[in-house]
Amino acid sequence: MSQLLSEAKAIDSAIYGAIVASDTPRLDSAMRRLSRAADHGKLWFAIAAALTLLGGPGGRLAARRGLVSLGIASALANLLAKPLTARRRPARQEAEELARRHVRMPRSSSFPSGHSASAFAFATAAGAAQPMLSAPLRILAMLVGYSRVHTGVHYPADVLAGAFIGVSAAEVAAWAASD
Repeated sequence: MSQLLSEAKAIDSAIYGAIVASDTPRLDSAMRRLSRAADHGKLWFAIAAALTLLGGPGGRLAARRGLVSLGIASALANLLAKPLTARRRPARQEAEELARRHVRMPRSSSFPSGHSASAFAFATAAGAAQPMLSAPLRILAMLVGYSRVHTGVHYPADVLAGAFIGVSAAEVAAWAASD
């Protein structure tokens, strides 16, 4: 089992290294802005507000389900999972060409990604309530997750674990809301 974990960590680090080594100045700016927009759920709260104001009863349902799921996922990722793990955040090179993509380095454990948990929880729950929004919201959630790797604050496995927590939280919330 330890050999398997060691190999998985090596793959995770290699993927992170390939992303970090890529010269992508236009993408750097976009990923930095997206990552910051998702801080503290701001992006998802803004989308929920738009759905509430413009989406009629279906939009209000999608917003409510998305925010409930986001709350569950955020609690699971940040209050339960992160304190149980001690994975260090990636060591970022401070080279000038890489610094333009960086966001503030959080102090919490790297595993799992709370941004990804929140993103996938909201996207899954709101998309289930408003199926026409499912694909765009999930694409946005994937981009938020990628932005956390691109900006140097998470490894890919952190994002995958966060996505799993988010989707699971949305499923639990849907199950709890059903009669």
